[in-house]
Amino acid sequence: MVMDKNGLLKHKSHVVSQGPDRAPARAMLRAVGLVDEDMDKPFIAVGNLASDVTPCNMHLTRLAEKVKSGVRDADCVPFLFGTITISDGIAMGTEGMKASLVSREVIADSIETVTFGESMDGLIVVAACDKNMPGSLMAMARLNVPSIFVYGGAILAGRYDGDDINIQDMFEAVGAYSQGKISIKDVMDMERVACPGEGACSGMFTANTMSSAIEAMGMSIPGAASIPAIDPRNEQIAHTAGTLLRGLLENDIKPRDIITRESLENAISVVLAMGGSTNAVLHLLAIAHEAQVQLDIDDFDRLSRTVPYLSDLRPGGRFVMSDVDKIGGVPVLMNELLKEGLLHGDAMTITGKTVADNLKSFDNKPDGKVLFPVSNPRSTTGGLVILKGNLAPEGAVMKIASTKHLVHEGPARVFDEEREVFDAVTRGEIQSGDVVVLRYEGPKGGPGMQEMLAVTGAISGAGLGESVLLLTDGRFSGATRGASIGHVAPEAAVGGPIALVQDGDTIVMDVSKRQLTVKISDQEMDKRKNKWNPPISEYKSGVMAKYAKLVSSASKGAVTTEFLG
Repeated sequence: MVMDKNGLLKHKSHVVSQGPDRAPARAMLRAVGLVDEDMDKPFIAVGNLASDVTPCNMHLTRLAEKVKSGVRDADCVPFLFGTITISDGIAMGTEGMKASLVSREVIADSIETVTFGESMDGLIVVAACDKNMPGSLMAMARLNVPSIFVYGGAILAGRYDGDDINIQDMFEAVGAYSQGKISIKDVMDMERVACPGEGACSGMFTANTMSSAIEAMGMSIPGAASIPAIDPRNEQIAHTAGTLLRGLLENDIKPRDIITRESLENAISVVLAMGGSTNAVLHLLAIAHEAQVQLDIDDFDRLSRTVPYLSDLRPGGRFVMSDVDKIGGVPVLMNELLKEGLLHGDAMTITGKTVADNLKSFDNKPDGKVLFPVSNPRSTTGGLVILKGNLAPEGAVMKIASTKHLVHEGPARVFDEEREVFDAVTRGEIQSGDVVVLRYEGPKGGPGMQEMLAVTGAISGAGLGESVLLLTDGRFSGATRGASIGHVAPEAAVGGPIALVQDGDTIVMDVSKRQLTVKISDQEMDKRKNKWNPPISEYKSGVMAKYAKLVSSASKGAVTTEFLG
């Protein structure tokens, strides 16, 4: 057991609560309910991302209170605090969507600030929506105090006309309505049932992608990533997290002991096998950066060549996260990967045990419908690929788990604003075979690298998802399906090649060759570059301007601490 100099588990908080000179601080602590014996106990920060902004987070206080109860039962003292969230599903298609990725940094900064500023010995964060989770893990990696992540769980599917539906269907319904394929009554009736209650989006979208990645990483309780939000098991998980943290304190197990090169490769492998969101590339690179672990965008493609795709989950499949839970959760897939040598079984986890040891408690097998065995995969390669070429020298990300359109050659249709693309699609101006190029939406250029679900949903809803290629330096929702390539780097705002593409240029995409090119000569590219002028941002102050000034390339995770260390 690792004690401080006073023989206590107060690795940080002794500077607040111990000694005669800390009487003023103790007076403040007594005002919030502490008594004499509490002063010698470990202080545990409990970050609560509860919010009425989104159904993803509206229930989290219930879980945070269970965390606090578990912390008290472990003879520690919990301190609850809150931070922000942004609802991608609500902000999508508006200027506000630019704030989504920015919120990841704000969340990380705020959790770090409170936990550091109040000298907390440990940290537990309860979160659910997309940017909550990587933001929480980034803060944990920076702080490097014993930490645990608790996921709020996913929403259940809605029902319409005898079928399961979710938010993905609503965005695609907009495109279908614009082409006269469904009526406004259909849209409204779907709208009323698509999101039946609390929880993060139900498919293998970004929230469930990251919950799965964090479980694989070893930073959350095994088996918790797939539990639906309304399931009372989440309350037990939350309480267990509170009690479990004491063991991390006693054994001095910190996030950087757990978030290693090996555990991050485990996270990547699970994302690839489950057909997870392209956003996982950004977020895992960012977590690695904060944990001071060397991880490169090419690592995703290297692993994708050997890790099979083993799920039939939406947006590219039929099922949702609650279906994964019914057959045993993420450990089912992890056991499959482990037995084939595709996971690092010796990686440490928050339980104090290795990944392999944790998985011994789970014996369910793939059902062959929701999850598949390695011996019979949906694909022998993973659900994400990294493409490079003269259009993306630093790389671009494509989710092949949600499309069969793996080769394309066609003319560029160039747009500098998302709304222009949406309007062009809904007016029927985009044709089969086109390559829609949407630029100046990168981390700096957006700023904020907004998601394009309104656009991709409209394209799919219009019946063009498998015949039109969308190319952007922005990013995509985990609910996106179809032939979509994002994170093109360098981005247009810094003079990347995507800024130089003109209407009619021939663009070539070939997944097997990992190729993304435009058919113009180097000389022509240089000529255009000499005539190019950087855009002038309309954001002169505030959080968006600050973010644009600090943020790194998408190929490095779009982090804002890049230039500080």
